[in-house]
Amino acid sequence: MRTLSTPSPALILTPQTIIPLHGNNSNSSTVSGETVALVHPPPGHHQLVPVDLLPDNTILQVFSHLSTNQLCRCARVCRRWYNLAWDPHLWNAVRLTGELLHVDRALRVLTHRLCQDTPNVCLTLETVVVSGCRRLTDRGLHAVATCCPELRRLEVAGCYNVSDEAVFEVVSRCPNLEHLDVSGCTKVTCISLSQDSLVTPPTSPPSPQQCQQISIRYLDMTDCFSLEDEGVRTIASHCPRLTHLYLRRCQRLTDEALRQLALHCPAIRELSLSDCRLVGDFGLREVARLEGRLRYLSVAHCCRITDVGVRYVARYCPRLRYLNARGCEGLTDHGLGHLARSCPKLRSLDVGKCPLVSDSGLEQLARSCPGLRRLSLRACESVSGRGLRLLAAHCPELQLLNVQECEVPAEALRLVRRHCRRCIIEHTIPAFY
Repeated sequence: MRTLSTPSPALILTPQTIIPLHGNNSNSSTVSGETVALVHPPPGHHQLVPVDLLPDNTILQVFSHLSTNQLCRCARVCRRWYNLAWDPHLWNAVRLTGELLHVDRALRVLTHRLCQDTPNVCLTLETVVVSGCRRLTDRGLHAVATCCPELRRLEVAGCYNVSDEAVFEVVSRCPNLEHLDVSGCTKVTCISLSQDSLVTPPTSPPSPQQCQQISIRYLDMTDCFSLEDEGVRTIASHCPRLTHLYLRRCQRLTDEALRQLALHCPAIRELSLSDCRLVGDFGLREVARLEGRLRYLSVAHCCRITDVGVRYVARYCPRLRYLNARGCEGLTDHGLGHLARSCPKLRSLDVGKCPLVSDSGLEQLARSCPGLRRLSLRACESVSGRGLRLLAAHCPELQLLNVQECEVPAEALRLVRRHCRRCIIEHTIPAFY
């Protein structure tokens, strides 16, 4: 027997059989590929089971630890569980997974049910995570934007059918949105409150709508391959509160994009530009304008970056804690020395595949950054045992050391292990064990 107003489990998961909750005293049946729990026990079975004796508060506490699809299944067990499973306090988040899931339909049904107590609006739902649901389209996000004005967190990573129009509708209808992950959404080129932002010439005066601000603080646009400098300019002007921004593999971006970020988003603390191969030293000069607020910076495989750009960052960002410069072949011991002396609180550094970094740079790093905890020297051909011995002597808090593809003696690694007892050493040296 099916309760018609309850979302079917088939909308949430692939068909499978529900595990009986009451041993042999309850029944479930599979009808047309989906499991439907019987609301009434079979004739002659009216005995209460232990779970029926639990108070509502206890069952609600159990339900609070269940996922979205599990809650929908519980709502089909009996009338009492139906009423408890749809308690508004259990629905501050919706998390769906599955490449083959009809996620548009699932979101439409869920938001419709959650709006029954407050017509047309769901005031409790603050988080929607549908990352990896590749069948998600703009229609699904339309249902979320229309019914969930209190939305604060949205993750649609890998949903490549999502476009700028859907993102525009979400940010314009959900003024409290703070966390947005659109990584892998290749059709997304902009985050703004104006649909014509991309076609408006940069020199024209902004309209009142274009001057409105979005409250987003966390934005991940990794693998948004269509993102260009003009899109970043629009994002920066509309999202001045950004603190975390990830633009990995957005290979069309240049130094101009970083100039716009430094101009409009002074609160940025974490910035990832990995594999943005058109970014160079002038771009890092603009990043350095973030000054003391910047804590995390990744410029891995930005091959145009040299000591000049690293010196800018080191000079003006003394509170930097994390730097990933892997594959920046223009980085030498001079740049590493400036970084070490200017950023003594550095905790994590990746200079793998930087062939010009040698023991001299490691010596300056070890003496200036005693609190270093993670260091990658992978494929640094000029590093030898002398540099590792200095690390062992001056960096007792080291927790991870990567020396894969480095020609270093096993004795030097044993010394590191002896002095840095918590350190995990990743290596390719058969003699060290």
